[in-house]
Amino acid sequence: MSFIFKNQLPTPAEIKHDYPLGDQLTALKVARDKEISDVITGKDDRFLLIIGPCSADNEDSVCDYISRLAPIQEKVKDKLIIIPRIYTNKPRTTGEGYKGIASQPDPEKAPDLVEGLIAMRKMHIRAISESGLTAADEMLYPENWGYVEDLLSYVAIGARSVEDQQHRLTVSGFDVASGMKNPTSGDFSVMLNSVYAAQHPHQFVYRGYEVETTGNPLTHVVLRGAVSKHGNTTTNYHYEDLIRLNEMYEKMDLVNPAAVIDTNHSNSGKKFKEQIRIAKEVMHNRKVSTDIHRLVKGLMIESYIEEDAQKIGEGIYGKSITDPCLGWADSERLIYDIAEQA
Repeated sequence: MSFIFKNQLPTPAEIKHDYPLGDQLTALKVARDKEISDVITGKDDRFLLIIGPCSADNEDSVCDYISRLAPIQEKVKDKLIIIPRIYTNKPRTTGEGYKGIASQPDPEKAPDLVEGLIAMRKMHIRAISESGLTAADEMLYPENWGYVEDLLSYVAIGARSVEDQQHRLTVSGFDVASGMKNPTSGDFSVMLNSVYAAQHPHQFVYRGYEVETTGNPLTHVVLRGAVSKHGNTTTNYHYEDLIRLNEMYEKMDLVNPAAVIDTNHSNSGKKFKEQIRIAKEVMHNRKVSTDIHRLVKGLMIESYIEEDAQKIGEGIYGKSITDPCLGWADSERLIYDIAEQA
């Protein structure tokens, strides 16, 4: 066999038993989930802001960053619901490179998936405890959902996963807001088909069981830009893109039409400072079009303590080791600007 079976991983129940969330924080998450759900369903006219590091590479700096968001959330609570990004799994286009703390707790050491699951859970719990904010994470590996299902208030499905059947069916069993990104090709139909699949019930095999789901009505789209057949990045956050998306939504049997705009990745061409301009353009378009205002429920922004990115091993505290991010000063100003326009 070409597989070498190294370790049997602890079950989600075992990990949750050893690292419990606790009753008080569980109640906090239930309340946060309800607020976010009400935004997606249109019951609450506040705006979602999913913001934080490209990858959650270090517990101390990530929790430091999120704790800085907490007093800002209090100031803008009438306009925004801030959802910190704690992305513990990092998709890699070629399979090479840092795959996130869930796989590699120390980016400078060898992968350790058992310790990674523990590190992932400990960081999420610490962040909630210190900030009062429940987070977003990307579901790169559907079988890992059980380890964090009681912690997350938002789940993103990445551009490389959105066409995968197992991801779509797994999301159909979630009870939290879940964003399906457009694929790297930029095809809106693929993205909307993924939303359709996740909003409907299914029977399938999951972690060795036959399971049945009821569908997730909080599933929606995330626009992150695309890459053309010539390898050039193309954007999809402009007025015309959003009007087209709204028209396509209306033609499908989908509930709770909603879109979140990812201001980085192919929308910015990974020019991290462009996120400021893109965010402001999206907020402007929400003001000039009632359709766009109704459709666009939030933004995703990649932000950390120090701006830009570094190579693994450089050791700069609070600086991304994956995609470049906005620094704290720019991020803080931008959050207040978004709140003013929301």
